[in-house]
Amino acid sequence: MHYALIATASVIRYPYLWASEARAWRDGRVDRPIAVGVRMPRSDGDRVLFFPITTKQPEASRFAAEMPAIEKRRAGLDADRRLWIIFDEFNIDILGNSFHLEPEPPLGRFSKAFFLPLLREFISRRTSATEISRFP
Repeated sequence: MHYALIATASVIRYPYLWASEARAWRDGRVDRPIAVGVRMPRSDGDRVLFFPITTKQPEASRFAAEMPAIEKRRAGLDADRRLWIIFDEFNIDILGNSFHLEPEPPLGRFSKAFFLPLLREFISRRTSATEISRFP
């Protein structure tokens, strides 16, 4: 994967590790589409936050957003399925040093108009979100 393509609002496949699975599993059991959140440059490899995309409607208490059809198409996802991005939990990984990223190009990318307001809301709520670190 060309790591320069891993940018905010891009959609890639990743073995996302759900918070509910983190105690029992070390790795995500299913490669799924995820939204790339914030990329933070570091000398030992950029840290990147990943948000899961799911077909399962989240509980009303969760911080999630259903995707409109146009955004699903932009992201390279099935526009006929109901899909949500979950923002109250995330995986954090290191680009270039990750055992979880595969050398594949992004599926697509969300528009700034759709994704950035959600990312701003995540930042304001970050302290209540669950972080799952994917690096030692």
